[in-house]
Amino acid sequence: MISMKKFVCLIWSIAFAMNVMGQNASTSQKKPTTIDPSLTKVEDEFMNRQSAYFLDLIEKNLHTHPPLMETPEARMLTLYMLDAVLHDKYAAYREPVQKFFHHRIDQALTEIENTKVDSGIKIWKLYNIGFIARTKSVTIAFDLVTGNTPEAIGFAIPDATMERIIKQCDVLFISHRHRDHAQIEVAQSFLDKGKVVVAPPQVWEGQEIHSRITHLKRESHTKQKLALKGGKVNLEVVNYPGHQMSSHENNVPLIYTPEGITIAHSGDQINEGKFMVDYDWIDDVHKHHQLDIFLVNNWTNDILRIAKGLNPKLIIPGHENELGHTFDDRVPYWGDEKYLGLEYTQLKQTYPVLLMVWGESFHYSK
Repeated sequence: MISMKKFVCLIWSIAFAMNVMGQNASTSQKKPTTIDPSLTKVEDEFMNRQSAYFLDLIEKNLHTHPPLMETPEARMLTLYMLDAVLHDKYAAYREPVQKFFHHRIDQALTEIENTKVDSGIKIWKLYNIGFIARTKSVTIAFDLVTGNTPEAIGFAIPDATMERIIKQCDVLFISHRHRDHAQIEVAQSFLDKGKVVVAPPQVWEGQEIHSRITHLKRESHTKQKLALKGGKVNLEVVNYPGHQMSSHENNVPLIYTPEGITIAHSGDQINEGKFMVDYDWIDDVHKHHQLDIFLVNNWTNDILRIAKGLNPKLIIPGHENELGHTFDDRVPYWGDEKYLGLEYTQLKQTYPVLLMVWGESFHYSK
């Protein structure tokens, strides 16, 4: 009987080969309407069937092998197979991918609605680097978006589902103004429900919503009080003044929950050019604060240095397979370290790194 490893590797190889075939297919002849315009109708239908078959296997394997501090080989191979499916240029357009995404978000929502946390913190991964973190007293959301990918009608989280998600949260932290991190409809719904939204001043500057958003001071190492639930719950937030590329303000909040658990979210923090000065605070975070969990964008440069600066007890990456990006820029679970100049191998040798998929959850206790 073929081993699990060989079986999954074989499927991954077939998926990759078929994806390449799809991208390189001849476009010289006129074709019927298809999702991928480079394919014939028959070829395109095959890609849909293949996606459905692989995603069914992936779903079963993710259920059998949930997120753990040490990722077993069977789960890792499943994540690689998911990479292969999602690195189809038109993945977000395909019905099997949409069904898989919606099913996983629905599962997460059901779990969120029925979960009471008595100790520690429970974390759900939604889309991109969108996370929800819940302790006994508070539920915190980071960079929640529906995943509205241009022209991929049907992929985004439905409005009714997002409304139920928002209802479960007490506060939304937005890192920066890019659409895969900030969505005005989501923020508006939080505010209309009397919930707090925290963002950098650049986000929706000049629009009516701007005055309703909380703009904490962007300063290093200093705790600021943030009142939630009408003042019934207070968070202490260090709102680090990060940047994405050169001109985008990117908040990096480090949050103290009332239970004493600390969690930080990087948004799209990246250090280059004149903003190498961000290392002035990054390198020193651990000298001022003890961090439990770091939710970090997986594509940032010098991720090992950033991790050493914050020195968390657990790292949970995000931003894998953002389908709004070109598929060469959808950072995969396998890392693409050489091309992207990343340091995942060294990172995993130094810190516990927990890899999660859309809709998955993990409970952390000190």
